[in-house]
Amino acid sequence: MVTEGPIGERIRIYRRRRGLSQRELAELVARSESWLSQVERGIRSVDRLSVLIDIARVLKTDVETLAGHRFALAPNGQPELDGLEEIRSALSAYPGLGVSAVSAGNLDEITRMTGEVHRRYQSADYGAAAGILPSLVTSVDAIVAETGGDERRRALSVQNQVYIAAAKLVTKIGDGQLAWVAADRAVTAAMRAEAPTLGAGAAYQVACAFLKLDQLDRAEHVAMTTAEQLDDDGPLGLSYQGALFLIGSVIAGRRSDHAEATDRLRRAQYLADALGEDGNYGWTAFGPTNVAIHRVSAAAELGDAKHAITLAEGIDTQGLPEGLSSRRAQVHIDTAWAYSQHREDAAVVVNLMEAERVAPQALRYNVIVRELLREMLKRERRSATPGLRPLAQRAGVLS
Repeated sequence: MVTEGPIGERIRIYRRRRGLSQRELAELVARSESWLSQVERGIRSVDRLSVLIDIARVLKTDVETLAGHRFALAPNGQPELDGLEEIRSALSAYPGLGVSAVSAGNLDEITRMTGEVHRRYQSADYGAAAGILPSLVTSVDAIVAETGGDERRRALSVQNQVYIAAAKLVTKIGDGQLAWVAADRAVTAAMRAEAPTLGAGAAYQVACAFLKLDQLDRAEHVAMTTAEQLDDDGPLGLSYQGALFLIGSVIAGRRSDHAEATDRLRRAQYLADALGEDGNYGWTAFGPTNVAIHRVSAAAELGDAKHAITLAEGIDTQGLPEGLSSRRAQVHIDTAWAYSQHREDAAVVVNLMEAERVAPQALRYNVIVRELLREMLKRERRSATPGLRPLAQRAGVLS
């Protein structure tokens, strides 16, 4: 039988039944005491299924009991993107190892299509990106296998960017293990091309994959070690290094480490100022505006909802390069998360609807959004949030 009440309340009830303090339970699931306190007070949700599984194991109950709904609808449950299976197959098809021969194609065309899949991803058109990637992966693998001489380094650089695109997409739609495979191959391609700056971009994706797998220590080690070692003050180097400090701030926020999150944002701001523009070098979207967006994300992660809302109100995304719909939508998603921490559900719905207007697929495949919608549906007052149910239906949370 599922205990009534929000997920944090259920965790608190079962924790006390087990005779555990907040600190003891937090240590057993590799989280901070402040994080668990925020969960139990309803300030933040458990937005990773792996963490919920760990908590259920320690409390000697099941995920369904803690989540308050069937396992298939637990946090992190989301629809599988069409084309994901084809991407898995492409990532297992090594040229020359018993798979069918693949036409290498023209490197210029592969380069063009690589740019297209990155653009599709950044505009939150994940379905279109998934449709391009399988043939792109097999084609670039084949051309690297066939190319020699001076052109080989260029082919490896393109391969690095193809695998980075694959890692981004599968991280977004929820497959951390597959994301790690793609990111690791991006690192390998950069090493073979003797291109350490491209390797830093791939390391960023390795960190994202580890973060998706809830391996915070590994994610942090990869991100911060790479950021500290990167020595390239060109636009691409500044952008990759800045992006690494930004993901480092997200990791620190996940650990409820306010001081470290703030310091990494400060260092990212310094690099953004050195870059001097809202760029998109290496498909990073890095620049002053993206740092500002991450400040909102960090404040929401840390449970400082009032500060997150204030920061969000001061952001103007018009200066971002064209096509960065997912970044523009993120501001509204983080603002919605902040409002949810005060249970201002009408404001949550307004912000999620604006995010949907900017980038519809960004809602459907965002773990936090789906959990916000589920929690609001449990306490729904239809007169106060008339748009909630239609929004939840469009996001795939309600059938």
